[in-house]
Amino acid sequence: MEWIWLIISAVGAGIGTGLAGLSAATVMVPMMIVLCPSFQGETGAYQATAIALASDILGSAVTTYTYAKHKNIDLRRGWLIMTCILVMCTVGSYAAFLAGNVVLGGFTLILTFCIGIRFLVKPDTSRDEPVEKGAKLGLKGVLLSLFCGIPIGFGTGFVGTGGGMMMLIVFSVFFGMELKTAVGTSTFIMTFTALIASVSHVLIHPAIILEKWDRMLVCIIAATISSLVSARFANRVNNRTVGLVTGAVLTILGASMLILNYWDFLSQYELLADVLRCFAIILGSVVPVLAALTVIYFVIKPPSFVFRKLLHIAAFTGISVMILVSGSWKAAALTSGLLALVIYPILLAAEKKPWFDSFFVQKSPGEIRKSLLLLFIMFTAVIIVSWGIFDNARLAAASIMMWGTGDAAAALVGIPFGKHKVACRFTDGKKSWEGSLAMLIVSFAAGAAVLGLSQETGSQYALISAGIGALAGTVTELFSPSEYDTVTVPVMIIAVLLIFQVI
Repeated sequence: MEWIWLIISAVGAGIGTGLAGLSAATVMVPMMIVLCPSFQGETGAYQATAIALASDILGSAVTTYTYAKHKNIDLRRGWLIMTCILVMCTVGSYAAFLAGNVVLGGFTLILTFCIGIRFLVKPDTSRDEPVEKGAKLGLKGVLLSLFCGIPIGFGTGFVGTGGGMMMLIVFSVFFGMELKTAVGTSTFIMTFTALIASVSHVLIHPAIILEKWDRMLVCIIAATISSLVSARFANRVNNRTVGLVTGAVLTILGASMLILNYWDFLSQYELLADVLRCFAIILGSVVPVLAALTVIYFVIKPPSFVFRKLLHIAAFTGISVMILVSGSWKAAALTSGLLALVIYPILLAAEKKPWFDSFFVQKSPGEIRKSLLLLFIMFTAVIIVSWGIFDNARLAAASIMMWGTGDAAAALVGIPFGKHKVACRFTDGKKSWEGSLAMLIVSFAAGAAVLGLSQETGSQYALISAGIGALAGTVTELFSPSEYDTVTVPVMIIAVLLIFQVI
């Protein structure tokens, strides 16, 4: 399992480097010291930092190459700060070895979370009128380079993280560089700082190479590949999108690692520990999918309804996985309710942004926000009824999967291929037989799969109950107005499943 976490951390580090010029250690160090047993010893954080710095060398180099191709590097104003950083990072590396594991590890976890929050609050630090590329470094620039370069260099060597972030702020805010130029310039400098700092770490503590050479090699390869891909992505989208994506990833990562690091204390409170575990399950299953969908959206540009339904599938799947893995219905229900409270104000603020409508097509103002609020309220209700009252978590997961995947299939098939409209009485005339058939088949398959995992019931029970439940849900969706099917469909499906349980 440690190897999986190493690869995930290296890929995440490469994404951070390619998107915003962040040091690899910003992502890798907290994950390695918390999730990888071999990095939890006395010098574990120091070794993790050394491997992250080594991964930064090629990762920053390929990122620099990509930004250079788009002419997004300005060394004329970055040479002096680069000199200061290169000199001081060796000093910081030695100080880190003396500081020890506790100071280094705790500082890295907190810094990761703070950097993420900073990006979410202000995703684009560039000025309205950036300074022209290649402008001469004046007296103010010289003083800023000396004032900022010395602590950044020391911090890079000491913590192995934060250097890229600090350079990004200095170049974009104080030097007036456009964001992508700031990223390209900082990754150019990071290529050399990572080289010097990693060599210093290895010379000070040679066991890094002797004991962890295989882990270092895997991390370097994974980080380099993901850096190249994410850098190409970053040069195709606007600055705000890059900042928001980076902020979301780092905030979630930092919060998750802090929780894991202090789990022994938090686990003393049973319900709190269960809720945190539920959040971790949802984030672990949904966030990678959301990240992939975001990249797909910008690269392939799928229709808005396709993107929206894929997001729905991710949400339904994440909740279902949480229910199946969670050990408490109270924690599962509380987590679903808290998600509604968190998501609603975020969407309320996002609706005011011009990019929101490019992601989602709303049937009316606030429709996405209200729909998701109702969605999570229904999740909570389904969990309470089927698991809390009837003591069957699998019915809750099955009904949610049948409801979510079936509804998505109806739209994904019905909108582009629905040529034969349902003209029955009490229908709105917009739904098609093709979409309804797709919902029936997919809903049945999802329900049978989830119910079939239970050892308490046979396959015959799973097939019959899933089949009738899918049919009931499909008919209900067909005759329900679109603004009410978020309530009527899950109620009908869970009612059928509960009846079969009683029988």
